[in-house]
Amino acid sequence: MRLILKLFAAPFALALTLIVALCSFILFVSDKVLGAVSGIAFVVSVALFITGQTAGGIGWAVAAFLISPFGLPAFAEWIVGLLDNVGYVLKAFIFS
Repeated sequence: MRLILKLFAAPFALALTLIVALCSFILFVSDKVLGAVSGIAFVVSVALFITGQTAGGIGWAVAAFLISPFGLPAFAEWIVGLLDNVGYVLKAFIFS
């Protein structure tokens, strides 16, 4: 019975390994691109604050935070880490 479960888990472990590798590459590339866009959005936010457009400045500041490495990309990295942990658990089950 245990052998059947291991054979059933093997394709899922392989699929998770490939998905994590692809998502890690996408996160690496998007981190570089969104970091530059976040810097530009922050500069626009400061310019709007200086000119007295507080609502626009707040909007751009929130957008700059969300696309910065501390916003949504950090959440996506956390999700990829969870998927990676599930893959390691499946691999440990298969090779035990």
